[in-house]
Amino acid sequence: MSGHRFFSRSSIVLAATALAAGCGPASPVAEPIRLVAQGDTLLTPYGDITDAAWLGDGRWALIAPQDRAVMAASLDAGKLAPFAGPRSRELQQPFHLFRAGDSIYVADWQRRQLGSWSLDGRPGGAVPAVDGLRGALPRARDARGNWYFELRPAPGPDGGGNQDSAAIVRTAPDLTGADTIARLAPLELAEVISDGRRRLERRLLSGQDRWGVLPDGALWIARVGQNRVDWRDSAGTIHQGPELPDAVLPVTENDRQLFLNKFEAALRPTVSQIPFVVIKPPFDNAFAAPDGVVWLVKNRAIGDTLRQYQLINREGRLAGTATHPGFGRILAVGEGVAVVGEPFEGGVRLLDFRMPAPAPAGTP
Repeated sequence: MSGHRFFSRSSIVLAATALAAGCGPASPVAEPIRLVAQGDTLLTPYGDITDAAWLGDGRWALIAPQDRAVMAASLDAGKLAPFAGPRSRELQQPFHLFRAGDSIYVADWQRRQLGSWSLDGRPGGAVPAVDGLRGALPRARDARGNWYFELRPAPGPDGGGNQDSAAIVRTAPDLTGADTIARLAPLELAEVISDGRRRLERRLLSGQDRWGVLPDGALWIARVGQNRVDWRDSAGTIHQGPELPDAVLPVTENDRQLFLNKFEAALRPTVSQIPFVVIKPPFDNAFAAPDGVVWLVKNRAIGDTLRQYQLINREGRLAGTATHPGFGRILAVGEGVAVVGEPFEGGVRLLDFRMPAPAPAGTP
């Protein structure tokens, strides 16, 4: 990645034809922190692990929605087992996992409920889907017990509803008093005509806003269009972060083919009718570390063997950067460690990395 130049993304949006050339002044970036591999690995048979949470004592909770699995992994012991033991069979279609305090929460689409579990896998209560919020399930919880939901607009028959923004809604612990506290940008859409009918579809390889909640109720939103992180602090004050330096990466033919190859051969002609974005989004995921620093998982070129992250403080400013080798990405961080999920032919390989403290803001 050392050959990439860094730009303000808004300065190049109107100059797509010049993106690959890398014109313009370079912005300074912090010296990267290099995460150190600890040597522990664990092979899993899952096609994709989307979320993870630190359980303590070298253990992680993992969710693989495509495989309908929620597992507990211990890399140093080389063990992988159902997170809640035999009770894991009660999960029918888990699709989201998060930790709040000393509880792990698993959202189950088919059962229409959010189940809670202790860190050692003992079942707690369950929160039903909220009919007043179009059947949504919570996606986060703060230390006061407030719940946080993401409400996407209904697409409608022609996909036009996706032109509207999504809402982040907070409720009291008893699920009353729903209040919209932030908005997310609409998805990047393209018009597709099939069988003479017009429909708006999300552009392939496009990004989306990411968000999360800290224990004190502070909300962060990683804005993919502006490449910045905004904060709504626990008092309700909005802090808009500055635009971040960004490695500009055009979507190549190799990117398109690699994406289409994920689909069955019979589906590829249909999928290929949807246009791709011209530029890769600046990040493809984001998460908060236990210290409240937001990590942006930066996008990269095919074949690049170094994964980069931007570390963002509560002012939305770049506090540091981090890197680790390999083709995976960090799924979650814990007490001085990070777990990386790396795809291989048979599933996802888990790796342990030692995570040094982020460099303070202003460090050269």
